[in-house]
Amino acid sequence: MSNNSASAASPALFQKHEDMLTKAIAAVHERSFYAAFLEVPSKKVYGENGNAEGLERFQAQLNNGYEGLRQSADAEMTSEEQSPYSLDKLGIRYAVRSNPADYVEVAKGVAKTWAKADVKTRAGILTESLVRISKRFFEMTFATMHTTGQSYMMSFQASGPHSNDRALEAIAMGLHEQTRFPDSVDWVKPMGRDKEGNPTSVKLAKRYINVPFGLSLAIGCSTFPVWNTVPGVYASLVTGNPVIVKPHPGAIYPLAIVVEEIQRALQEEGFDANIVQLAADTSKDPIAVKLAENPAIRLIDYTGGSSFGDFLEKIPGVRTFTEKAGINSIVLHSTNNVKATMQNIAFSLSLYSGQMCTCAQNIFIPKDGIDTPDGKLSYEDTVAALTGSIHKLVNHPKMGAGTLGAIQNPVTADRIAEAGKLGYKQLLESQQIANPDFPKARIASPAVFEVPASEHAALAKEMFGPIVFVVPVEDYKAGVAIARDLATKEGAITFSSWCTDEAAREYMVEEMAQSFTSIAFNFVGPIWSNQSAGFSDFHVSGGNPAGNASLTDPEYVLGRFEIIGVRTHG
Repeated sequence: MSNNSASAASPALFQKHEDMLTKAIAAVHERSFYAAFLEVPSKKVYGENGNAEGLERFQAQLNNGYEGLRQSADAEMTSEEQSPYSLDKLGIRYAVRSNPADYVEVAKGVAKTWAKADVKTRAGILTESLVRISKRFFEMTFATMHTTGQSYMMSFQASGPHSNDRALEAIAMGLHEQTRFPDSVDWVKPMGRDKEGNPTSVKLAKRYINVPFGLSLAIGCSTFPVWNTVPGVYASLVTGNPVIVKPHPGAIYPLAIVVEEIQRALQEEGFDANIVQLAADTSKDPIAVKLAENPAIRLIDYTGGSSFGDFLEKIPGVRTFTEKAGINSIVLHSTNNVKATMQNIAFSLSLYSGQMCTCAQNIFIPKDGIDTPDGKLSYEDTVAALTGSIHKLVNHPKMGAGTLGAIQNPVTADRIAEAGKLGYKQLLESQQIANPDFPKARIASPAVFEVPASEHAALAKEMFGPIVFVVPVEDYKAGVAIARDLATKEGAITFSSWCTDEAAREYMVEEMAQSFTSIAFNFVGPIWSNQSAGFSDFHVSGGNPAGNASLTDPEYVLGRFEIIGVRTHG
């Protein structure tokens, strides 16, 4: 329902992108495959010289001021962004406000104008910004690589087309939820008949107004700065709320591109660029708490550690949408193809060095082994097949370094050494795989340890990064019980199993669904439990401590506006 008075902006952008938005809304409801932006760096789609031009823009930005932002500022800050590949500082300077409260005051000043804009106007502008961002996918790729440590292809996909699709999903859901009811209605209630026998009624003119909930703060993370941030940014904007984007100090550049293109699209349609602002900071002088606790902030999106996420969720008067830490599990039961199974698990554990919120940490294997077409594969041979697949993958001259990427934070690399001091049997040592293109790259392959099922404290602690615990259990049900308990108490985003027995799979579904954890069975080939598909997969359920929101269900946008009724008699 677009019931707010339209601004002076032209509806042309909505008409321009109406087909894309219609397809997106249909995909959201059908949960079918839809991708508005091609996920491979095709020269035909993204330009013959797109990669070279993106690299040139990236290199030109290093050690210079970021000039693209259209927001007002009174100071400049040099970021602490550092490439995990070259270990060099990016040296980029960003325009900032010396007083964090000024971001809020400026947002308050533009809130009314954006709230009054018709929802189709907002949706058109925001979709146009995604098209503009797509023309900078390659620059975004290098910006993401050299802040997060993601590989080239993951950087292109995750910060490019996949992020754009998740943002479009939020726009589509917001558009749908704000137009599902009529703008107005003539309401007539029959009241029987009068003394003369004529029918009587009460008549009311009813109008329904979407009211944005208030100023929005989006706090980004260091590993997936774009993918995890843009859904909340676009969900708040499409529902009429100005947004302050507070990127992680180590990954500002990718989100600066996003904010710049939204600001450009806003300005060209006659709106103030400050409807969305980039609020960069450093780890030595952080501003997230100051912004979050400002009483004018009513909405917060956050991805990151649980302790800070818990703090944000407890701020009174604020609606939060969080994705926090969790303990993801795998339970092995049986497989029709041991090699394909282990290759799939090895890749999912090695992908981006385990720095994905969907990556498994604990792998439960029955002590008597798993069933295969050739009979029972012993526990020892199952473990050997798994560690052997990891070793083969990470040492593959063409796949190893590209799969692992680089470690974003030195603390994550240090955690591997810390895991080795816990005293558990090491099944596979972490290796420093060489990347011929980046000799200084901070790279580490997965370290695998055997941890007894009785060591609950160890299994319940997130070991973010390339650290894997193999846990021998009496049977698959014992593994499921621990996995469910961990998901319920500590949080989990994914649960995976390889199981050819239908009854066993149904048992796992019944158990794990109670912990509100996404479930995946028997993945082989080029599909991994780490992945989350826009328009189809609900990323994070919102039902366990791993996060209180889900990308992108109706609640994700409904909490960002309220419907107010206006009734007039007569």
